[in-house]
Amino acid sequence: MTLRTQFTDSLKDAMRAKEQRAVSALRLILTELKNRDIEARTRGATDGIDDAGILSMLQSMVKQRNESAGMYEQGGRPELAQQERDEIAVIERFLPRQMNEEEAAAAVDAVVTELGATGIQDMGKVMAGLKARYAGQMDFAKAGVLVKARLFGK
Repeated sequence: MTLRTQFTDSLKDAMRAKEQRAVSALRLILTELKNRDIEARTRGATDGIDDAGILSMLQSMVKQRNESAGMYEQGGRPELAQQERDEIAVIERFLPRQMNEEEAAAAVDAVVTELGATGIQDMGKVMAGLKARYAGQMDFAKAGVLVKARLFGK
């Protein structure tokens, strides 16, 4: 079952169960997906974005909501922060399990070794390799820090 099908099936289930927060979050996912598909079609991808692109989109949505929740907390709006966290919970249902730090470091080591990366000039190659293999499974901002440490550590 594709992620697109999972989104629409989950939306139908949430509507039947009258789970307003889930319905809202799923509609946001589908809207963002439609926007990304339109953007991809203008670049010549007739089928829209692939599953790796969808996972990347979901990670971005989680990151945005985490930032918003933090700002709402600082602004004294815990009810809005909770709403963001509820949306995160819905979005994360579709993401694969996130790698912990040790797993991410091992993945970085494997890709660096496989590509024969030796310096900072290889950073782009290593990050592209990580994104191709581990889309949706790791935080690439943190992975970038690990890659830099690994490449400068040699």
